[in-house]
Amino acid sequence: MVSDVANRGTAQGGRAWAALVGFLLAVYAVAAVGALASADAGTVYTALDLPPWAPPAWLFGPVWTVLYATIGVAAWLVWRRQAAAGRKPALVWWAVQLALNLGWTPLFFGLGEYGAALVEILLLVAATSLTILYFRRVSRAAALLLVPYLGWVCFATALNAAIWAANG
Repeated sequence: MVSDVANRGTAQGGRAWAALVGFLLAVYAVAAVGALASADAGTVYTALDLPPWAPPAWLFGPVWTVLYATIGVAAWLVWRRQAAAGRKPALVWWAVQLALNLGWTPLFFGLGEYGAALVEILLLVAATSLTILYFRRVSRAAALLLVPYLGWVCFATALNAAIWAANG
């Protein structure tokens, strides 16, 4: 992958690296907005009636840090396949799932709307699943990079449902 970019020449290689930085900035901007919208997330989370299988609050930050990196790199891999059929709809679905990702945190932590957050995260699961399907048509590696993200979002969906049932 790195040698592929290097072999394309300095101008194209520079553009590719700039695009990677752009995708990473986009996903980490979503993370930053989510963090701002949920400044009291740790306090809110620990005050909730949680199921016994709920992870500790400290685990979410490291997990999301890694997942956001894979989300950005996956989009970059698809973006690099400029001649690939299906590239544009794949990136549109990526943007849709990213927007849904952005919306969940303010609903859940900022507003305490656990039921609305559950509906929203179910839409995120669907959009992420579609993103993976579209990415697979363009880049198998990109699709595979999103699988742990989908797994975590599915886990978060079950956790959201359990929290809503216990605290709603």
